[in-house]
Amino acid sequence: MSYDFNTIEARWQAYWAENGTFKAENNSDKPKYYVLDMFPYPSGAGLHVGHPLGYIASDIYARYKRHKGFNVLHPQGYDSFGLPAEQYAIQTGQHPAITTKDNIARYRQQLDKIGFSFDWSREVKTSDPTFYKWTQWIFIQLFNSWYDNNADKARPIAELEQLFSEEGNTNINAVCDEDVIVFTSEDWNAFSSKEKQEVLLKYRLTYLAETEVNWCPQLGTVLANDEIVNGVSERGGYPVIRKKMTQWSMRISAYAQRLIDGLNTIDWPQPLKDSQTNWIGRSEGASVTFNVKGHDEVIDVFTTRPDTIFGVSFMTLAPEHELVAKITTPEQKEAINTYIEATAKRSERDRMADVKTISGVFTGAYAEHPFTKEPVPIWIGDYVLAGYGTGAVMAVPCGDQRDYDFAKHFGIDIPNIFEDVDISEEAFADKDNTIIANSDFLNGLKYKKAVKTAIYELEKLGQGKGKINYRLRDAVFSRQRYWGEPFPVYYVDSMPQMIELKHLPIELPEVEKYLPTETGEPPLGRADVWAWDTTKNEVVSNDFIDHDTVFPLELNTMPGWAGSSYYFNRYMDPNNEDEVFSQDAINYWKEVDLYIGGSEHATGHLLYARFWQKFLFDRGIVPVDEFAKKLINQGMILGTSAIVYRVSGTNKYISKGLKDQYDVEELRVDVNMINASDELLPEDLKNWQPQFKDAEFELENGKYIVGREVEKMSKRWFNVVNPDGVCDQYGADSLRLYEMFLGPLEQAKPWNTAGITGVHGFLKRLWKLYHNGDVFGVTDSEPTKDNLKTLHKTIKKVEEDIENFSFNTSVSTFMIAVNELTAQKCNSKEILEPLLVLVSPYAPHIAEELWNKLGHNESIATAAFPVFEEKHLVESTKQYPISFNGKMRFTMELPLDLSKEDIEAAVMAHEKTQQQLDGRTPKKVIVVPGKIVNVVG
Repeated sequence: MSYDFNTIEARWQAYWAENGTFKAENNSDKPKYYVLDMFPYPSGAGLHVGHPLGYIASDIYARYKRHKGFNVLHPQGYDSFGLPAEQYAIQTGQHPAITTKDNIARYRQQLDKIGFSFDWSREVKTSDPTFYKWTQWIFIQLFNSWYDNNADKARPIAELEQLFSEEGNTNINAVCDEDVIVFTSEDWNAFSSKEKQEVLLKYRLTYLAETEVNWCPQLGTVLANDEIVNGVSERGGYPVIRKKMTQWSMRISAYAQRLIDGLNTIDWPQPLKDSQTNWIGRSEGASVTFNVKGHDEVIDVFTTRPDTIFGVSFMTLAPEHELVAKITTPEQKEAINTYIEATAKRSERDRMADVKTISGVFTGAYAEHPFTKEPVPIWIGDYVLAGYGTGAVMAVPCGDQRDYDFAKHFGIDIPNIFEDVDISEEAFADKDNTIIANSDFLNGLKYKKAVKTAIYELEKLGQGKGKINYRLRDAVFSRQRYWGEPFPVYYVDSMPQMIELKHLPIELPEVEKYLPTETGEPPLGRADVWAWDTTKNEVVSNDFIDHDTVFPLELNTMPGWAGSSYYFNRYMDPNNEDEVFSQDAINYWKEVDLYIGGSEHATGHLLYARFWQKFLFDRGIVPVDEFAKKLINQGMILGTSAIVYRVSGTNKYISKGLKDQYDVEELRVDVNMINASDELLPEDLKNWQPQFKDAEFELENGKYIVGREVEKMSKRWFNVVNPDGVCDQYGADSLRLYEMFLGPLEQAKPWNTAGITGVHGFLKRLWKLYHNGDVFGVTDSEPTKDNLKTLHKTIKKVEEDIENFSFNTSVSTFMIAVNELTAQKCNSKEILEPLLVLVSPYAPHIAEELWNKLGHNESIATAAFPVFEEKHLVESTKQYPISFNGKMRFTMELPLDLSKEDIEAAVMAHEKTQQQLDGRTPKKVIVVPGKIVNVVG
């Protein structure tokens, strides 16, 4: 009976779907285990073979945990809002919802074909109104919260209002805007409703503020830093400029220290933790205030080196700093404006990365040194960013190389404040070996003492204080896009009002085009029906806006990370229409036990998700403040590109072995045209694309051989391998085994379709092990000692491998086991039945089929994982070498527990011993139990 994998896999995939085999219960006597994948964005291209790597690993672990007696939650869904569908809509006019629906259907078909044990009854889509209703609800909870520094947690805004009415804000230690006015309870109670709203907006955890953003004019939207590559948009490659806009922001900065501390409580990869720690950027130092000469303005700076304050010879402001326009002298105005305009075209990432370019302009203004009272020239430079720290630095060129290079370039003074240090060639930044000089009361002090003394003296002057600073900025939460979550916000007298839960979701309106309006409003500005009627509590036509009962709705939408910041919790109770999830569900599952996904999400998704989780914990909505106990970053499966060589300036293509004889250009071509011998048929290339129609070829030995190069799998390089074709040709079980067999989960590894034949051959041998020709050949025969030994060493190794996520070595172990059992001619059910359970997490379809043939009516998913028994690996006999006068003549297998006397007796009684002695009596017999026997004489 042949191994008909296509029929077998289709049968069991249908069975799992019909029977809800992998459906998790929200209550069970079993221990719970929650396995999660980072859910995919459903692109039009569908999955390639690199995408399922993490899913296969998580699926193996989820299936294993079921075998180990756990109630396993293994859900899947789609991160289905996003820019690609919107860009496609702009190009074609097709509604993003239609594109997204089609893409999801394609993904679902592909995922099902690979045989994942997902609980599809819990599927979520972030673009589904039943899901984003709760995204909107969480936004409202953030709006209705403030951060209490004393309690170190978020609290309801109603409690803050109560405090204001009783005592004002003088004793409130909260995270808030810097320009909050001080008021008494009497003042508060006398404020108008709008004045109160304006004050509260400065405390809320999500708030409106004018913010420097990355604006992409061609895309008509704000981009996050991680959506910009080399100064242009990641999607489309369009220029990005810095621009001030009124945006919704989230006070993630309030959670900076907790986000750092929380990393010590979770089992996540250290490089990922380091990325988050660096992104948050905690540093200790001092806040220093410089008065601006001739103005009432002051410049606040944060420095980690207050000990070097006497080395300040200039200050640098970010070009976007609000003071630049106020303090710039008329003579410098034109130069300053030109520089600011040029800087706006560079992304923050580019400005941070560019350490070679030195540029800046003098404002013409001066600050006053806090201690010496000497004038300090104020410059602007694009290496200072408005959103980092205070957007201003006190430049100490003798102690900072970038300041040093700036000062040298512009001829600014470089005073030396270090004892016995030469700064003629470069700055001196070794703080541990610093001894301060030329610095008044700091002279002769080492770094730590000098820092404390400088802070003390600044505090005495009232011009500084010790401070912990974070580079992490509040997260901009507005996007000028159509295809995103609408805000549940309308505006009364320009102040934001929240829509009640019972009226959610606020669904996306229809628009004629998906572009910003001609007046620069976001695409929702094109909607005809986009106003909120406070009497009907529904969305109505804009024609009805009367600013009395009908008000304008927010035109921006939420960013891509909104839905992905809590989706893992929604999976616990995804069909709940009344709550984001029930307390019973969240208290049962609590958190993700194992999360698998790409390392590229270290800050973009994972940092924001941790922030939302901590907020929800503060407000008593979730029971834990970290959402994932353990996280693994899977490596990337790389493509093996195919390269043809064109003679420069011609349409002639040279086979790889001949290319060095010519000046050639390299072109990548579709890898699906290349056979296992790296051969390309010229006719295939001619028919592939019009540019190759009239190509000429120079062959070697009658063949055209392509070059190969391992690089990222991408449509751009034509090296994408579709998993559907692999499943059709070799089966999903072969694909699953091969992806694991390629190498350790965390490492990058190249794909080579030719290599899959090895694991496919293994599955054929496994199938054959259970059959005697065309007949199912498993019997109730007693297993041999060798059978048991093979089984139990396999149990031991596979269990260890799965627990250590070393899936590649498990595949090797299966191959060895099948080879050994085949050689042993094993057909014992006692051996072959538990072997299937071991194989099942990796190759579930063939395991289900053979399990069914063994007479089981239930899925193998319900079977217990085999128990390893050490006794089957303990050797009970020893193959003794029997020597005569030191020369080994034959071997004897004897029980290991025999005494010396019994071993000697057994050897002496053997017929070969009698032949060797030929009637002689030996002088002595040397016996070393467990090792040797030597007959002397």
